[in-house]
Amino acid sequence: MHSIRSKITLLILCVTIAAVVIVTTLSVFFITKSERREAEQTLLLLCETGQKNLDYYFNSVEKTIGKVSKFAEEDLENKTKSDLPGHVENVRKYFDVIANKTSGVYTFYYRIDPSYSKNAKGFWYTNLNGEEFKAHKVTDITEYDTEDTSKLVWFTVPKATKEPVWLPPYITENLGKRVLSYNVPIYQKGTFAGVIGIEIDYTTMAEQVESIKLYDTGYAFITDDKGNLVYHPSIDISKLTGKNKPKAPKGVVSDSTFLKYEYDGVSKEAAWLPLKNGMRLNVSAPEDEIDGDWTRLIREIIIVSLIVVIVFIFVSSWFTASITKPLKELTEAAKQVDQGNYDIKLDYVGDDEMGVLTNTFITLAGHVKEHITELNKRVFIDPLTHVRNKGAYSDYLEELQTEVDDSSGDTEFAICVFDCDDLKTVNDRFGHDKGDIYLKSSSSLICRIFKHSPVFRIGGDEFAAVLQKDDYAKREELAALFESERAVINNETENMWEQVHITMGLSVYDPGIDRSVMDTMRRADKDMYAKKREKKANRMQSS
Repeated sequence: MHSIRSKITLLILCVTIAAVVIVTTLSVFFITKSERREAEQTLLLLCETGQKNLDYYFNSVEKTIGKVSKFAEEDLENKTKSDLPGHVENVRKYFDVIANKTSGVYTFYYRIDPSYSKNAKGFWYTNLNGEEFKAHKVTDITEYDTEDTSKLVWFTVPKATKEPVWLPPYITENLGKRVLSYNVPIYQKGTFAGVIGIEIDYTTMAEQVESIKLYDTGYAFITDDKGNLVYHPSIDISKLTGKNKPKAPKGVVSDSTFLKYEYDGVSKEAAWLPLKNGMRLNVSAPEDEIDGDWTRLIREIIIVSLIVVIVFIFVSSWFTASITKPLKELTEAAKQVDQGNYDIKLDYVGDDEMGVLTNTFITLAGHVKEHITELNKRVFIDPLTHVRNKGAYSDYLEELQTEVDDSSGDTEFAICVFDCDDLKTVNDRFGHDKGDIYLKSSSSLICRIFKHSPVFRIGGDEFAAVLQKDDYAKREELAALFESERAVINNETENMWEQVHITMGLSVYDPGIDRSVMDTMRRADKDMYAKKREKKANRMQSS
């Protein structure tokens, strides 16, 4: 027969271990789920930012060619074949002005189809030294079968498709430069007359992609839709052609936005988005870097839990005495812990084994509660915009206040408050899904400008950023850049929900007038509302 001491000890240990295992298991589950979602959001956010920057550049190239092709077709509309030399010269002059305003342009050209007319060949201008465009001898198209799209692809493909076309990167035969080209067919009253095109420096795209970094060794790369590598920061694609042309690792080409693959023996995770020119932007990072922080946290939780359990086993082994009330209270407390209630109260204060076990159990519950509290603190991401939420903002301001209190008044920071104007109008007129787009676009702009500062969504249509260090030093420059970028977006978009009508208020912490961090925030809020009133007054005067 087992003694009551053994039975009591066994019962308490079983309940305690079960509670710790359940809490630890749930903690691991929720940490894994939360951090996995956050990692995907980080990959996607970087991919979206890179996509917008690259598409913005590609769009500028398309606009350049669009203007020239429109001018060419309008000028060609009533021309005869004998007028073609004059027409070509008109287009050349116009093209030269436009090309000089577009960054990264190597060459621009206008080639007349020999089957349309032999009165004019067209022109080809190059700028290889970055100083000025100079005339270059044009390729003799008559030597080629212009119906064969495998040759002279810059000419034959737009002719065959009758549509503007981006061509994948290639090395120009005459210049030996790696370029991307955009080409548009030109028609005179429905008859194919020629091709207008532009070749841009491959490195212009590569530099933007190479600037995308995350974690320690994460990077971005570009593939085409067939899985061929177009750009990779660690591979010189230009030296690998034909059979040596590198393929993306197996698993990269997928319909799923998020994917996993292995490269050089390293397991990686990535997110991809399509680019305007038909290619794909991929943002990738090793799994061990993505999982590094939260796996360490899980290990620490498990180790601490095991230590606590081991300590408790040694303490409970000394538990003796045939008592009922303290045992019932302790058993009930164990049940409450098992149900997730860690705010337990035990009245037994004896100095015997039961007292030791009681105190140890209270300590264990406190440790578990601290771990759960720590986990809860990590869940501070706004699900729509993927920036920190209002709870995280409150905690950040509390930490900043502690820093101010301990720093003898030499802490430097500024607070920016942003209000998304007309969000209710967007929701009412176009639906909440468009309102979500409006909010995400606004958040993306704020994060892009104040990229070294924490950004928070503190209300339905309100955001905040806390500027310190470099962003604090450049606050006026960043504020001006914010207004400039906001104006660019609004000028280039037609739909109300795609625009970003944001009012920003900014205040710098001044220990002479601010008794607390909250005073600085209130002044930023006050500045923002003053600007909103000014906007409203200006609109009323304009109307």
